[in-house]
Amino acid sequence: MEQTLKITSVLSDPTRYYIYQYITKRHKDVTVQEIADNFDIHPNVARLHLSKLEDVNMLISETKKTGKGGRPSRLYRLSDDVIQLHFPFRDYQLLSKIAMTTMMTLGEAGKKALYMTGKRFGEELIDQEMARHPHLSEEMTFDHKLNAIKNAATLAGFYPEFEPNSEKTKIYFQIFNCPFKEVAMEHTETVCNMHYEFLRGMFESLFGDIELIEKENMFSGCDSCAYQAVIAQ
Repeated sequence: MEQTLKITSVLSDPTRYYIYQYITKRHKDVTVQEIADNFDIHPNVARLHLSKLEDVNMLISETKKTGKGGRPSRLYRLSDDVIQLHFPFRDYQLLSKIAMTTMMTLGEAGKKALYMTGKRFGEELIDQEMARHPHLSEEMTFDHKLNAIKNAATLAGFYPEFEPNSEKTKIYFQIFNCPFKEVAMEHTETVCNMHYEFLRGMFESLFGDIELIEKENMFSGCDSCAYQAVIAQ
């Protein structure tokens, strides 16, 4: 509860809250000057906001040389710590671990059920997105479908980036946050396969049959999980 109070106190400042939101979408280290420039505040004020976020483990920082000479710069990035606010306390990570362990005791049948459930939840996420925009469901262009997936993935906390090819037959996308990270650290292959099916459910809900190819995985030391969705012609 004490940590919850600290975090809510830090985020009660609107500027600090939007700075944190900016960094979550940036996917890269940020400097004091970058924050100062983007939020039109003095660098000393930007440094104060960043320090406050670091004090509650929402950010971490390190000093690096920029290669341009002069003094090293202080670089800030998101902490790997999970930020959870509980009113009252809820341990959903423990529940996830219990559910995952239970599924694993069922062997291959448990894994198959998990993957099918993951795909269904991906489909339901798109259904929820479409329900918010019913006027689009009658005749959707490629861009409408891509925007629907972007919105749904963002709401799911993936911090995604999408890049279609010029022919609009392939979509390369990166996920910079894994909502299942803490459980995946203990059950990497199983959780990543479930996540794969989750994403496939999202894409096939809008684009029909696709081939989903994993390019990078953050649990292999990459900066993100990256995929290519090939749309059937």
